[in-house]
Amino acid sequence: MTTLVTDTGFGADDWTDPFVTLDAANDASALDVPSDADPANIPLCDGLQMIRVDFPSSADGRGFTIAKQLRLRGFTGRLRAKGHVLADQYAMARRAGFDEVEISDELAARQPEEQWLFRANWQQHNYQARLRGSGAPEARRG
Repeated sequence: MTTLVTDTGFGADDWTDPFVTLDAANDASALDVPSDADPANIPLCDGLQMIRVDFPSSADGRGFTIAKQLRLRGFTGRLRAKGHVLADQYAMARRAGFDEVEISDELAARQPEEQWLFRANWQQHNYQARLRGSGAPEARRG
């Protein structure tokens, strides 16, 4: 089983459509994307509502690049990180463009909801945006 993490905490997965692999992506509503996929080659076809990007290891940051590139290409659907994403990486995942993170129940037990919620105010703690002067107003005051 898995746990879905959003800015409001832990929840059950509400997605019911099947995920298909990139090689069968023609009319899919949901894609499963491996961490070694080239973001430029991920088809953004009509009807695509969800893309789930695999994180095989918490040390593998390629999924963050994939998410950013998909958003830059104009994907506005749900973007989900799946796998070995740690609570400490949640803010980075959100800034890269992910809407949610799917983790195993075992990881959720080791890193409880409070640890993820602690990072749910990711917009207020964006160091790079503060340097550019484009962070949240609360962040710019300090």
